[in-house]
Amino acid sequence: MKLFSHYLKDRAFFITIYVVSVFVCLCVFKLYNLELEAFTYAFMLLCVLLVVCFFWDYHKYYKKHQTLVTLQSNSNISLSCDLQDSSLMGEDYHKILVAMKEYHDEYVISSENKMHDLEDYFTMWVHQAKLPIAAMKLLLEDEKLRRSEIKLQLLRMDQYTDMVLAYLRLHSTHTDFLFKELELDDLIRQSIRRFSTEFIRKHIQLSFKETGDVILSDEKWLVFVLEQILSNSLKYTNENGLISIYMKTKHVLVIEDTGIGIRASDLNRVFEKGYTGMNGRSDKTASGLGLYLCKNILDMLNHKITIESNVGKGTRVILDLTHFEGRIE
Repeated sequence: MKLFSHYLKDRAFFITIYVVSVFVCLCVFKLYNLELEAFTYAFMLLCVLLVVCFFWDYHKYYKKHQTLVTLQSNSNISLSCDLQDSSLMGEDYHKILVAMKEYHDEYVISSENKMHDLEDYFTMWVHQAKLPIAAMKLLLEDEKLRRSEIKLQLLRMDQYTDMVLAYLRLHSTHTDFLFKELELDDLIRQSIRRFSTEFIRKHIQLSFKETGDVILSDEKWLVFVLEQILSNSLKYTNENGLISIYMKTKHVLVIEDTGIGIRASDLNRVFEKGYTGMNGRSDKTASGLGLYLCKNILDMLNHKITIESNVGKGTRVILDLTHFEGRIE
């Protein structure tokens, strides 16, 4: 009954037009003194036609209502001809519903893919985090406890924490970029200080030529990139090796090491998520996410990164930090 009352409200305008039309016809018949019998006969025929049309229209109204009610409780229903209307407006509404359904399906698939990526990442992250935790447990059991070794394992845990935060922020819809002019040397020193213990522990020499350069970038994200690159250089450079940091040309920074290098077949894939290459397979702590994050962050900062390497000789990471004024909104 409630549906029927809603239907009458929706069709009130047309019902009113019909009643007014009948009244006008009656007035015309009266004014011209025409026989009311002819009017009555015509009126009865119109009423029969109206009732037929009325029930047909109400049936369509009822089916559409039932389909929409079903849609509210089941988003997987197919938008078939049950909702189609031969009128232009009906077709327009149907197209809107189809477009919304397609968008909804794409959003669900995208959300599921992101969730799978997060599950994969955190599974890998937990395995990574367990290694320094296990190492610290063994160190604590050792009577000759060395503070430097504990600091190293804490540094690795700190790095893994930074990586997971960067991964989450990078895939967030509200990435907190803050572009401003920065002294590049200050950012490099920040990164070096964080790994000072590791430089000393592995007896690795550092050659840092001050750049005197000023760049337009985001401090927090660019420092994260520099730390990831330095971390890789320290990880794959043997004791008594050398890491050099210098400017190639204006706004182009080079971080070069004398490490084990990267095979030519791996160079084209080092920025892929989860790809570790031959070096990663020999190093069980490698996740294949460091350079992936660096590449994505630098793309968002509108900087560029390229890697040159020779196996057994070392690796050269080139960061093009050229100003891109058009990026700033």
